[in-house]
Amino acid sequence: MDTPCTKVCVVDPRAGLCVGCGRTLAEIGGWAGYSDEERRRLMAELPRRLTALGPGPPTPGAALRGAPR
Repeated sequence: MDTPCTKVCVVDPRAGLCVGCGRTLAEIGGWAGYSDEERRRLMAELPRRLTALGPGPPTPGAALRGAPR
């Protein structure tokens, strides 16, 4: 089963979307029960959601190294 999960499971409290994959908590929880067509439709929408969210969470330790987020 295809999944957009990137193992960065952090939900943006304002948008209600995971900053790693762009799904809502309801979509994450229901993913296994979705049809292949539902998953494809949603996966096609995720890049737009992630772009709208902007940069994800900082990389752990990035501030200490002076690295970008």
